[in-house]
Amino acid sequence: MKKEPTSHMAINRIRAAFEKAESEDRIALVPYVTVGFPELGLTTEIVRSIVEAGADVVELGVPFSDPLGEGPTIQASSHRALTNGVTPETCIEVVEDIRAAGIDVPIVFMGYYNNILSFGLDEYCTSASAAGVDGIIAADLPAAEAGPLQDACDSAGLSLIPLIALTSTDNAIEHACKRASGFVYCISVLGVTGARATVSDRVEGLANKVRGFTDLPVAIGFGISNADHVAEIARFADGAVVGSALINTLADGAADRAAKRAGEYIQSLTPGTPRKVVAN
Repeated sequence: MKKEPTSHMAINRIRAAFEKAESEDRIALVPYVTVGFPELGLTTEIVRSIVEAGADVVELGVPFSDPLGEGPTIQASSHRALTNGVTPETCIEVVEDIRAAGIDVPIVFMGYYNNILSFGLDEYCTSASAAGVDGIIAADLPAAEAGPLQDACDSAGLSLIPLIALTSTDNAIEHACKRASGFVYCISVLGVTGARATVSDRVEGLANKVRGFTDLPVAIGFGISNADHVAEIARFADGAVVGSALINTLADGAADRAAKRAGEYIQSLTPGTPRKVVAN
């Protein structure tokens, strides 16, 4: 018998995570993990480890053969996961395993529209929600074309989380924020994902601009790789998304120690999370 979606629990769980971080006077940590990397059976263990280390929301990457927005690190992890046999169905099953293990952290699927479209918009959203997914990011889907997926997410009780770029116009930001829920993801760089030495100072202006169109939490991603980066964006953001640096950590050593390395890495970021008060 087909399970029903989890109503609006998903949206509430994301909101609650950001509210908890705010109540503790810190920003939320949002790590990205490619499902099935480095090995298929390790994702639940990795998620448990990073949650215990301080992750507030977890982005699970749904592997895709042509991830245009990703740099070499996440592209390689996606290729490895596909080689390991990971499909969108596998990703949904992994979320079921995570929830069965008692892990209640909000989970967001990060992927590409082709996978969702091939699966079927309503079926994808309903199945994901029933498994325990809280939100979806479709990295290559412009907000202006996201209406059908937004409708499917709304029906399934999922947040459709928009990606906002440094080059986004005011009209594009307003349109993206209009029906969004969960949080807004601001991209800190021009280009693809990847760990970088510094965080662009332009992203602060972008975050402030986004706040003119929504009351949703604002998270910053692409290029966040250490506690200093997290501390830098803690002055003006509500969350820090960490992807490539965590994937590098997972890749750097024996697979059976990957979860432990991931937890230690996330723990290393927590000193940067306290909110900074900017003097007028």
